[in-house]
Amino acid sequence: MTMDGPTADTRIRVLLVDDHTVVRQGMRAFFDVLDDIEVVGEAVDGQDAIDRLSAAAAANALPDVVVMDLIMPRLDGIGATAFIKQRHPGVEVVVMTSFSEAGRVHSALEAGAAGYLLKDADADEVGAAVRAAYRGEVHLDAAVAGKLTRSLVSRQNGDLLTTREREALILVAQGKSNRDIARALVISEPTARTHVSNVLTKLGLTSRTQAALWALREGLVHG
Repeated sequence: MTMDGPTADTRIRVLLVDDHTVVRQGMRAFFDVLDDIEVVGEAVDGQDAIDRLSAAAAANALPDVVVMDLIMPRLDGIGATAFIKQRHPGVEVVVMTSFSEAGRVHSALEAGAAGYLLKDADADEVGAAVRAAYRGEVHLDAAVAGKLTRSLVSRQNGDLLTTREREALILVAQGKSNRDIARALVISEPTARTHVSNVLTKLGLTSRTQAALWALREGLVHG
């Protein structure tokens, strides 16, 4: 392996993992026309992928990259990715899914994925993600990267809140007025107003409605 990519006699070996046959066929057809990437197998779910990798390891024939769906029966892509990176650390995983929520991206990356693509990605980007993973780099869909960045900023800002401010935020999200917040926290109404103001400032928000949506998105309250 070189930083410039594989040579003519070292094509990137890829295992496709998706529970939809038509998706696997489409990806195989695309990779088949590339000179530097070779599909060496297919799996119908996460457990099937693990079984195939175990057999490949025994034969000293592990793939370089696994292209992994997220939502599958028996074992999903997150669980399979975590297992693969623990058991076969030299095998890279590129997640390819229909879901772009920041929470799923976090989970995939924490499990060890080296890439995260949406299924509407064009063929060139899929190839680029596989090549990046082969080089030990991380490749994220542009829209996914934007959501991930915003989520990280939100979480970092949320860590700046004091315990009282977080309590006030939860009450705001529950539709409570400053007077209600004061009563609930056994503080004065001006103090409650100050807590709410601090919450908006620290989170970079401009209204109580935005604060409520932020709390809902971050799981502090449930809709």
